[in-house]
Amino acid sequence: MGSDPFKDPLLRGISVGEESRLRWQCRRGMRELDELLLRYLETRYAEAGSDEKMAFKAVLALPDPELNAYLLQRQNPPAKSIADVINLILSTPEA
Repeated sequence: MGSDPFKDPLLRGISVGEESRLRWQCRRGMRELDELLLRYLETRYAEAGSDEKMAFKAVLALPDPELNAYLLQRQNPPAKSIADVINLILSTPEA
């Protein structure tokens, strides 16, 4: 009857500050890409291992044209860790 424990960042092992920063970085100005990034953040990030989390943060640090090319599958990322996270982002089902 209380709040949903999966919506509470502290109960998922993510600080409120970290989740806020990541949510802000997921906003790229293209609705479809924003939704892909946020879906991954909301459904997979909390349970990801430290390497996957680091790779996701690296994805968020990419310049918009590069990130768009990877998420739209126009180019393949040169780094395997980035490619793996891009594949996870693209394969994360809608809630």
